[in-house]
Amino acid sequence: MTEQTKEYYTLKEVVELFEIEEYFLFDLEKEDIICPKCGTEGSEKKYSLEDLDNLRFAGILHRDMGVNMEGIDIILQMRKSMFEMRKQFDRILEDIAGSLRENFIRK
Repeated sequence: MTEQTKEYYTLKEVVELFEIEEYFLFDLEKEDIICPKCGTEGSEKKYSLEDLDNLRFAGILHRDMGVNMEGIDIILQMRKSMFEMRKQFDRILEDIAGSLRENFIRK
């Protein structure tokens, strides 16, 4: 039986999962590096899978490499831009491959 991935995680789950202090998470939120959603039931914050990925990477940058919050923010923005450019590049390659297939089939 496979474990189903949750869409959102609570603060307690995130702290336990990543073995981090809450203050680190709050610092990331204060700098708008992590932007949790507020739950509809009460005011409990919910963290998305994207938040968890950013938190994992931010933890590595901070803990293992000594990067400060401003540096983490810049690096995560650059990382996001690189992923978006990669998606655009993949779409361009798909379009080119489709055009080549069409031209090859016509001949």
